[in-house]
Parts: sequence; structure tokens; C-alpha cells
Amino acid sequence: MLADGSVPGASESFELDTPAERSGHVAVVDRSAMYVWGGYKNAQNHGYFDLYLPRNEIWMYSMETGEWSKHLAGGNLHTSMSGSCAVCVEGVLYLFGGHHARGNTNRIYRLPLRGPTLTWEEMRELTGTPPSAKDKLGCWVYRNKIVYFGGYGYAAHEHRGTFEYDESSSLMWDSPGRGWNNHVHVLDLETLSWSQPITTGNSPSPRAAHACATVGNRGYVFGGRYKNFRLNDLYYLDLDTWQWHEIVPQGGPVGRSWHSFTPVSQDHIFLFGGFTTERDTLSFGPGLVPILM
Repeated sequence: MLADGSVPGASESFELDTPAERSGHVAVVDRSAMYVWGGYKNAQNHGYFDLYLPRNEIWMYSMETGEWSKHLAGGNLHTSMSGSCAVCVEGVLYLFGGHHARGNTNRIYRLPLRGPTLTWEEMRELTGTPPSAKDKLGCWVYRNKIVYFGGYGYAAHEHRGTFEYDESSSLMWDSPGRGWNNHVHVLDLETLSWSQPITTGNSPSPRAAHACATVGNRGYVFGGRYKNFRLNDLYYLDLDTWQWHEIVPQGGPVGRSWHSFTPVSQDHIFLFGGFTTERDTLSFGPGLVPILM
């Protein structure tokens, strides 16, 4: 480890025509382009298990031409990360949290995508109490607000919700210990403020590496990891009333984490991939999850 806390060899640039293989990355869509950032890949000949992808690289996939292009972003993004949470709102990519060589973070950045250059900007002037430092959380966008849910990271003492300590995390080098939570936080993009609503109803258990989807005024969440289990439960949060509801569809899919969950209509969400409790990778079996009640 270097004097600044970084790990030598923990990130690297790759001269490729397409993005390097990766997991724990983020991908957002703006207009006819998809933008991919971050994550990690297996190290080769470095003696490390994980290799973070370069923080300054943004890959863009054009849905019109079917081609990838690499772009270099400037600004003050402090490190490469995996497990961050990203969303695009009106041409701006918002990036929260993640895990890096020194542990978790709760910093948030914005990256305007439609200008002549790409420049990361840390959002330092926000008011209110932000979420705790964590990764593998999910989010919904509703009425110019970003609503964050769950994740895995450090304990928070002044947050509504449940935190479940991961006993195995204290054995890792990046102590203090970490765990799972089911906290809900709201970032208002108009007032530039954090808040934590009081939710009602039957809330989901703490979890991380789940997937979220917004349909109308409902924020849906499926699956994720809690302790040594991959979950297959389905909930939605009414983003007007902040009430939780559980849905029990017939023939539910196997529990999983690190999957995708994409709305395709007003009453169906497309579920694909993931990682099971038995550590199997789900490369097949996409399905439509009915959500109409």
C-alpha cells in the first residue's frame, strides 16, 4: 500500500476497442447512447484478485451505429470504484458511493453528458444528512428526486431503518466492520438537499446487490444479498406516500444478486442474470415479472 492509501496495481488502463470485461460497474442511458463506467476485473499477473477499472474512462455505446467509443473525463473524481450507484437525470449522470482500495465512500458526483467535454464534479454543497458510506445500493428517480435504498457498508447511527452487522467483515483489512441496511434516503435535485422519509408498511430486509426499477410512482426492488443468502422477494415503495408493499408473483424466479431489472411496460419488468446462493452465475433464463396489482 502506498502512502496515500492506494494499492499499487489496483487500477489500470486498457487499450481496447471495446470495454474490458468487468463487474460492479454502472451503466446509464441518455437519449440514444449508453454510458459505462467503473467496476473491476480479475487481475492478470499482478498478484491481486480484483483490478479496478480506470476512473477517468467512460465508454459510450451508440444504439444508432452499434459502436463503442472511449472517452476520457476530467474533474475531481477521487478514485476508481466498484459497486457505485448511478442514474441519468436530464442528461446528467449522478454517481453515489462505491467501494475502492481504502474501503467505502458516500461521496456523490455529477457528470454532464451533453457538453463538449466530460468533467466530473463533486457535489459538496448539499445540505442534510447523507447516506452512510456504502456500495451495492439501488435507486429510483421520481419528480426530480433520486431515492436510494439499501446497500452494504459502514454502520450509521442517525438513520431510520435496520442495519445488520456482517461478522466476517471485521476480519478484513478495511475495518471497521460493515454490514447490510435497508435505509431510504432522498436527494432533491432542486433544493440540493438530503432527507430520510419515514416509511410505513412491511419493509424489505436489509440487502445489497439488489436491483431497482421505477414504474410510475412506484419504486420496485427485487432480490439482493443478505448475509449468505440471495433473496427472491419483490417489493415496491409508493414514492408519494412512502408506504412499502410486498408482491408475491406466481412462479417466482430463483434468488439472486448482481442482476438487472428493467421496466419494459407499465405492468412488466424484465429480470435478467445474477448470482445465486450456490454461487452459480445465471446467464440464461430472462423473464418478465408482472407487477400489475
